[in-house]
Amino acid sequence: MLPELSEDFVGIAEGDSGIPFDLSEGYEVEEEASKTWKLNLDCGQVRGIVDGKEAVRQAVYCILNTERYESLIYSWDYGVELEELFGEPVSYVLPELKRRITEALTQDERIADVRDFTFDIEKHGVVRAAFTVETVFGEIPVEKEVAI
Repeated sequence: MLPELSEDFVGIAEGDSGIPFDLSEGYEVEEEASKTWKLNLDCGQVRGIVDGKEAVRQAVYCILNTERYESLIYSWDYGVELEELFGEPVSYVLPELKRRITEALTQDERIADVRDFTFDIEKHGVVRAAFTVETVFGEIPVEKEVAI
């Protein structure tokens, strides 16, 4: 049961948040730091902290080595869809690989663009993609092998 409203009640106008002041006044929007734990991939340990370009390089590695929708701990925007490319013809895989890698990496706000793709298909059943990731900290060259 809803309480009865008094005669002097004035409703909230359409588009009005009901807050009598502007919360954005006097505040500046700041970007979050990219500082994170440093993964030592050679020995499987976490040692130290990385920031800036090295943190983005590590994020690119993690995104490209996480199959999208596979782990519940990640949002559905995280990772790349590569498993379903297995068994597909190369003529389908190459443009699709470019699209999927670009889509996966540009979810990270520190990554502005993914460009300059080259593909090597000399090894049977494997596509090696090389590309440049343009970040707010500079360019990062990346290579990724995908079994098809």
